[in-house]
Amino acid sequence: MPSTLHEPTVSALLTHLFADARKTDAAVLAPLRQQGPDAQGSLHQALQSDYRQFYTQVAAAYLPVSEELGRLLYALARARRAKILVEFGTSFGISTIHLAAALRDEGGGTLITTEFEPSKVRRARENLTAAGLVHLVEFREGDALETLRAPLPGPIDLLLLDGAKPLYLPILERLEPQLAPGAVVVADNVKMSPGFAEHIARPSNGYTPIALPWDGDDCLFAVRTP
Repeated sequence: MPSTLHEPTVSALLTHLFADARKTDAAVLAPLRQQGPDAQGSLHQALQSDYRQFYTQVAAAYLPVSEELGRLLYALARARRAKILVEFGTSFGISTIHLAAALRDEGGGTLITTEFEPSKVRRARENLTAAGLVHLVEFREGDALETLRAPLPGPIDLLLLDGAKPLYLPILERLEPQLAPGAVVVADNVKMSPGFAEHIARPSNGYTPIALPWDGDDCLFAVRTP
């Protein structure tokens, strides 16, 4: 049975979204990158100083996962036979589409995704509707530290962290008691969240982490060991 990602409607939508993300983000992030000789450092400084202001300032930007990471998310969810997924940082729904496609191809489940920017929630819902996957997604709008207090439908099989980097560790710590044995944790831009990276790397915390070989080794996934 072909993957949902290869269905013409979904494939064309993802191609369009990735192309639009490259064009849009280049324009939206250009002013920040011009603030200093180190473009990545300028973005990191703006994010760490006030992450709410930063994300409000770049609300029009996708800030998406890479195409490789999107496919990996789909593959990890399928390999895990995941039924309950949690995503921090919906944006316009590119990663959400990959995860929801995995749920559909595994026969169903629930993806809980949280995003504090209302305009992005609306766009993401539209994109998931266009992909025919919206019925698998529960959108939670607002601060993730609050939205993820609400009950989850069961143990988490896969957790994706791709929102405000300073929140990676507090969100992980909040959700750790609900991670299923063998759960997968995937994080993008981990260099912007050193406390989180240190937590994952410490063997006593019960993770086996693996750095991903793209995007400057700035992504990782980890397995929660029983």
